[in-house]
Amino acid sequence: QVQLVESGGGLVQAGGSLRLSCAASGRTFSSNAMGWFRQAPGKEREFVAAISRSGGSTYYADSVKGRFTISRDNAKNTVYLQMNSLKSEDTAVYYCAVRTSEIITEQRGYNYWGQGTQVTVSS
Repeated sequence: QVQLVESGGGLVQAGGSLRLSCAASGRTFSSNAMGWFRQAPGKEREFVAAISRSGGSTYYADSVKGRFTISRDNAKNTVYLQMNSLKSEDTAVYYCAVRTSEIITEQRGYNYWGQGTQVTVSS
């Protein structure tokens, strides 16, 4: 069992940057592969980025590749999502989750979701 709390969301102008944090507690954080998803109004929750247990492997949705970077600091029990060159279409609630299977890019591969943090990009 692990508990996740996202933070760092807010309002930013198009072209700006934000860094999201996901703080974990409970079982050993270093044992968990992690991911970020987002959900815009009226849309399904979609995959954004994922990172392996050690941080050595990362995965990105085509829509954010080259703009977003996922990272983790196991000593701080925290995973990050650095978001640069933000666009209006990045506006969504962003969720952190624990990966519990070999499925990397779909919701069904994850469990123990956080409460979400709102990111709003104005143009």
